[in-house]
Amino acid sequence: MQPSDYSMQGAVDLGARKAALEREAKRQAEASSGHANPYAIDISEENFQQEVLERSMSAPVILAVLQTRSEQSNQVEKALDRLAVEAGGQWAVAKVDVQASPQIAQALRVPGVPMVAMVIGGQVVPGPVGPANYDQLRDWLGQVFDGLRQQGILPQEYAGLGPQGEAGEEQAAGPAGGGDPADVEAQEALQRGDFAAAEAVYAKAVEADPKNDEAKSKLAQVRLLTRVHALDANAARKAAADDPQDVEAQINVADIDMYGGKIEDAFDRLIATVKRTSEDDRDRARKHLLSLFEILPPGDPRVGKARRALTSALF
Repeated sequence: MQPSDYSMQGAVDLGARKAALEREAKRQAEASSGHANPYAIDISEENFQQEVLERSMSAPVILAVLQTRSEQSNQVEKALDRLAVEAGGQWAVAKVDVQASPQIAQALRVPGVPMVAMVIGGQVVPGPVGPANYDQLRDWLGQVFDGLRQQGILPQEYAGLGPQGEAGEEQAAGPAGGGDPADVEAQEALQRGDFAAAEAVYAKAVEADPKNDEAKSKLAQVRLLTRVHALDANAARKAAADDPQDVEAQINVADIDMYGGKIEDAFDRLIATVKRTSEDDRDRARKHLLSLFEILPPGDPRVGKARRALTSALF
């Protein structure tokens, strides 16, 4: 393994604001091209407590400490994005840019960047430091998930990893991962911003095989990307807060949360909407929640929990 390309020396002197703006520009570019990982969250000092520590109480969080414009960090980030999408959101990727948030790196006593760790139940499980490829990270995650299942920290049915794609290391993260011709066609459509064409690819696959859970998940992901792409997040959240009875507004925020990896928040919002609405509004919220379930793999514990809560809300 090569040495890390980052030293903590001088981290505070780097342009934190510039790095934050660069990462935001990168995130927006990925979202507009359909390459974004819907289960990734950019972490700062302001949201570390909620998005890493508190979130880890209900599901694993993979913490990735990265550096802007670093080939090693870019390799690790792409591999984690691909793994997260393959896993269908069973865990989130929390990305810390040391240049934008040097205080987090210092608090974590990061020895070098890129660095990967898992946070579960508020506890940090150290992972690779320095360059790591897709196969190495997949192996490490598999070992950690196995250990957590053996210790009873994770349920036995928790897979942690999705089906391994056949494409090479340079495969882009996104709902169209894998080497299947349909995936290639859908990915090309997403790259040119043609969400309708990408949706049609997976709709056709589901029509041909209604039991194809992978195609259903990718179809649901593309539809989510399509909806979120057209939303103004701040305006959507304000509308939902101003009128809790506005089902459209609640659905929009649930989509935004789902896209941002706040899966349980999205589910809880729609279940609450089901509880306080009736007739057509209630049914619309219910159906939208069911559509979000399809994004996650069968057996995901969060879906099971939300299904039970939905049943209770309905009856």
